[in-house]
Amino acid sequence: MVQGLRMPEDFLWGAAVAAHQLEGAWDVGGKGISIADVMLAGANGKRRVVTDTVLPDGNYPSHRGIDFYHSYPRDFKLFKELGLKAFRTSIAWTRIFPNGDEAEPNEEGLLFYDKMIDEMLANGIEPVLTLSHFEMPYHLVTEYGGWRNRKLIDFFVRFAETVIRRYGDRVKYWMTFNEINNQTSWMDTHPMLQNSGLKDYDRDKAQELMYLASHHELVASALVAKIAHEINPDLMIGAMIAMNPVYPASSNPEDILMAQRAMQTRYYWGDVHALGEYPNWLLNFWDHKGIKIDITEEDKKLLRENTVDYVAFSYYMSWTVKSTGDEWLEYDESQNHGDNPFLKKTDWGWQIDPVGVRWAMNWMWDRWHKPLFIVENGMGAYDVLEDDHTIHDEYRIAYLRDHILSMERGVVLDGIPLIGYLPWSGIDIVSASTGEMAKRYGFIYVDLDDMGKGSGKRYKKDSFEWYQQVISSNGESL
Repeated sequence: MVQGLRMPEDFLWGAAVAAHQLEGAWDVGGKGISIADVMLAGANGKRRVVTDTVLPDGNYPSHRGIDFYHSYPRDFKLFKELGLKAFRTSIAWTRIFPNGDEAEPNEEGLLFYDKMIDEMLANGIEPVLTLSHFEMPYHLVTEYGGWRNRKLIDFFVRFAETVIRRYGDRVKYWMTFNEINNQTSWMDTHPMLQNSGLKDYDRDKAQELMYLASHHELVASALVAKIAHEINPDLMIGAMIAMNPVYPASSNPEDILMAQRAMQTRYYWGDVHALGEYPNWLLNFWDHKGIKIDITEEDKKLLRENTVDYVAFSYYMSWTVKSTGDEWLEYDESQNHGDNPFLKKTDWGWQIDPVGVRWAMNWMWDRWHKPLFIVENGMGAYDVLEDDHTIHDEYRIAYLRDHILSMERGVVLDGIPLIGYLPWSGIDIVSASTGEMAKRYGFIYVDLDDMGKGSGKRYKKDSFEWYQQVISSNGESL
């Protein structure tokens, strides 16, 4: 074991998942169809296909997940044995409001999460809940056009208030929108659909639609923060962003300037969430591009007065950027995106950059002055279940060890307030990006393949015992 640094005594060591990737039971208990339920499985290097309806012979991974809907009591016992102090999951909007626009919630869905949260607490695990994690009701996409429509603010706030009132006596930590800034890849239809329910739009209008939908989401997030604090001032409402540091490709000042704007572009959502206003550069850029966003005076007041209590983030990789010579420094993430020659990659092409965790923590703290919370970090890998049911994943241990040590230096040496560390995903689940089971992240192996075939049995990987020791030593034993 490597010597680590001891973390604060109240530090939350845990794990993270999302409802649509593990619950299954997609049509059980009155649940409606979500965005995830119309996404077919892909593969490494093969994009997932979105269908207009649920095809009878389609391979939809969200429909089965790992059957957590039924297996959560035994899974939480394994998490207790692992030593988890916190567990992040999401509430499937379609279990509570199947179509998203109903006036009254689905009681059977509410009861499921009552039982799940109680089971979590019975095992000594703190719940951390995301309200929208790539699983909004598909009806809101087809009937309202997704988050481009301001009506979705009211639908989302109704859903959020319903569950916060229901579970707020047991759940302290909440997040509004998962990885809200993934929409920087606005030329890619998948983030636009998963984040904002944008589908079948004019590609020439994609950039403006992304900013419009994002504004409605930011207003909804501020309203949820306002209502939650009125319900219980002790509740912690957080933003959640995908943190991928963007470094300059060289020491050329033009590359450095471009990297600065790339960071501003990817993380303006954090500016609005944490600081309560849009940055001037973005307002000027919208004017330059002719982008019209209906930002009302009431919107501005809501954003200014209802900032988040903390900033949660995922961390998987970093990349580089070069100058394009554009004086407006427009950042097109789908094009202006390079590899770092100093870094290795995972089997899925994600660059491995543990130093970037500490860099990112310092960047965010200096900018937003809000407590931070790492709610995703991990490496998708091909794991092998041996004949004796062991799984030797030393590559995962090495990846996590390096990232945790970087995180610990950010806390202990740099003095950055960090609530906890919840790696992705504790237990193997369906990959959101590819729909595979083969892309495994967990400390617990689930015996299912990409077609959902297998025993479904759970087996501890070598990383299970390793993370046990990390938690029991509060980060000292790596």
